Amino acid sequence: MRRSAVLISIAAFLLGLTACGYHAVGSATHLPPGTKTLAVPVFATRTNSNRTEIEMTTAVIREFATRTRLVVTPNDNSDADATLHGTILSQTVAPLNYNSQTQQSSSYLITLVAAVTLKARDGRVLYQNNNYVFRQEYQATTDLPSFLDESPAAVQRLSRDFARALVADVLESF
Repeated sequence: MRRSAVLISIAAFLLGLTACGYHAVGSATHLPPGTKTLAVPVFATRTNSNRTEIEMTTAVIREFATRTRLVVTPNDNSDADATLHGTILSQTVAPLNYNSQTQQSSSYLITLVAAVTLKARDGRVLYQNNNYVFRQEYQATTDLPSFLDESPAAVQRLSRDFARALVADVLESF
């Protein structure tokens, strides 16, 4: 009798250790229960870059719509249960490779810094990150007659990476 009580106690103790500090993916969401609608207005921008804010907003809306059951709208709708505001703080393009013979760069690195805030309808901040940093490399054509600007495609890839990370942070709290 005493032996079975000791074994049960040890089993309960070991079971308690296995659950310590862990949770299932998606169980630590920043969205309150009952959240059904999410507004994601076009990101603000503090840069001179063209259309990056549209690409970022579109990618975030697509990622939330794909990974959640939320009704996601691009409007700054006060009727939404939560609103995600984003700001592109900076966007820089720097040459990576330089050919001294042709005096041209053949690859570039786009670095983007963004801030996001997710607020509930009552104004409570549910999630905030003021320093998302993402980078994307792209190749440039050095032959002028066949020049094709690859930076828009790089911005699209960067936007998808940003959206995946943001939605994972909001839903999984990692």
